[in-house]
Amino acid sequence: MQKIDLDDKTILVTGSAGFIGSNLVKRLFKDVKGATIVGIDNMNDYYDVSLKEYRLKELEKLNCQSSTVNYQFIKGDIADKATIDSIFEQYKPAVVVNLAAQAGVRYSITNPDAYIQSNLIGFYNILEACRHSKDKTNTDGTDQTDDYQGVEHLVYASSSSVYGSNKKVPYSTDDKVDNPVSLYAATKKSNELMAHAYSKLYNIPSTGLRFFTVYGPAGRPDMAYFGFTNKLVKGDTIQIFNYGNCMRDFTYVDDIVEGVVRIMQGAPEKQLGEDGLPLPPYAVYNIGNNSPENLLNFVDILQQELIRAKVLPDDYDFEAHKQLVPMQPGDVPTTYADTAALERDFGFKPSTSLRDGLRAFAEWYSEFYK
Repeated sequence: MQKIDLDDKTILVTGSAGFIGSNLVKRLFKDVKGATIVGIDNMNDYYDVSLKEYRLKELEKLNCQSSTVNYQFIKGDIADKATIDSIFEQYKPAVVVNLAAQAGVRYSITNPDAYIQSNLIGFYNILEACRHSKDKTNTDGTDQTDDYQGVEHLVYASSSSVYGSNKKVPYSTDDKVDNPVSLYAATKKSNELMAHAYSKLYNIPSTGLRFFTVYGPAGRPDMAYFGFTNKLVKGDTIQIFNYGNCMRDFTYVDDIVEGVVRIMQGAPEKQLGEDGLPLPPYAVYNIGNNSPENLLNFVDILQQELIRAKVLPDDYDFEAHKQLVPMQPGDVPTTYADTAALERDFGFKPSTSLRDGLRAFAEWYSEFYK
């Protein structure tokens, strides 16, 4: 593994107004000195844009307070090749963290175009820019006149969705993942295959991260915990799929970010396989809590914490607002991360309890929505 010191580096974070991306940039403000952080986000309206604007304001506050980090935000789309090429030519990133993607399993059934544009074409543009960063010439054909050595590490978001309906649990990165049950999952598996090809052909160190059900303050409203809260506040009925018999490996956003930051600093290297043939500088890790929770238990804890934070009244009749329904297309009954490789290589295992994480969310929700 090649150790990378993030100090004084230029780091590109795509999807920087997103849930994970904004929290990653926040963490880099605290940890990294002398760095330039470039963020890009298209600010689309897949969910409430005011949340993305809130996250950007939080980052701008940190930028104004920081004397050691230079943060630049660009409103743009990674599916626009000219935009990506321009960013690489101007800023010359050493580390790229690609978190920009169209997320959501169910949305991929009704809006497939968004997934092809962002998750496939967008990621292709990132890979091509990383490839040309290692050339002796810039992407516009002009000679490189500085000491820029190209991208040292590409880290990108994959998803636990790639495991599909695998029966074996916990899910290991050694498992076969050839049977996706949604287009979203198929695009994320495609990202891993594309990254492997570019690592092999162009010696680009790349690491894919399979995230497991990320939650926390200022998260995505399309996620269950946030959507449930919005509906309960309005007095609407929430639908609990598979009659509550789902298990999810809920992972608190701070644990996700901790894993991302550690992995950014450890790029895979070329090595020889058991057959003596060279293996590309390529890796994939799970980042999950390694402790799946029953969905009904999750909803019960969420209700308790919403009452504690005064989001819901003490006498809220939860049973009257709960409906058990069948599984939805594209969903899977269980997600469960095997994090042994993450622990082995980076000495880290997510550990935030569901109650602590949902308490932080409930307190944020109370403050944000008053």
